[in-house]
Amino acid sequence: MIHTTAVIDPSAEIAVGVTIGPFCVVGAGVKLGTGTELASHVSIAGPTTIGENNFFFPHSSIGQRSQDLKYDGEPTYLEIGSNNSFREFCTVNRGTSPGSKTIIGSHNNFLAYSHVAHDCIVGNHVIFSNNGTLAGHVIVEDHAVIGGLSGVHQFCRIGMHAIIGGCTKIVQDVPPFMIADGNPAEVRGINQVGLERRGFDMEKIRPLREAYRLLYRANLNVKQACELIRKDLPGSEYLDHLLAFIESSKRGIVR
Repeated sequence: MIHTTAVIDPSAEIAVGVTIGPFCVVGAGVKLGTGTELASHVSIAGPTTIGENNFFFPHSSIGQRSQDLKYDGEPTYLEIGSNNSFREFCTVNRGTSPGSKTIIGSHNNFLAYSHVAHDCIVGNHVIFSNNGTLAGHVIVEDHAVIGGLSGVHQFCRIGMHAIIGGCTKIVQDVPPFMIADGNPAEVRGINQVGLERRGFDMEKIRPLREAYRLLYRANLNVKQACELIRKDLPGSEYLDHLLAFIESSKRGIVR
């Protein structure tokens, strides 16, 4: 299942059932899980560990050294889960500081030219549209959507079930369940369509809509809004996560 034109470092660990197509390069310290497929012209550098059933389309470049100018060749890492799709010309970099990691979960879809920089953490079931890009140290929670041609500033966080519109500039944290769009970004509402598609009923959505109203439409500051959400709305795991996300923000949230 390895094409004769592929170049495989002797130290690479290739599981049973891996397919490596023409002109691929698999470097030292790379581990490929069973069922993973490299279509053609894919470059994977290590140390990188990749789980099962991932598909890398032509010309994706994975596990290359950090682009951070502070990086000086120290051993850093990339870990990728299972069942991810990396379309053409995707790039994912390893960490920067010695021993640091870039981490990507499972069931994610990275469209063409998307980029994950050093030390990022991407959860599960995340979609990156074409040219969606993360700077270093960004955290993206589960089920988020990164719009095409959008850019996320370093150290920002994107909350679970949030969506970023196309061509959006993100310089602060995007709270869970929200839609952020524009340059500079503004929160436009809750991601109701996305939530409905993922099985949220109105009993779960209604408190999130009310939390949005208090945060963005009630002429309150963030602290006041969070206090009212906690006091007046029925508790739920989703509201708890929203509040914890906002109150732990170091960069502030997109308003």
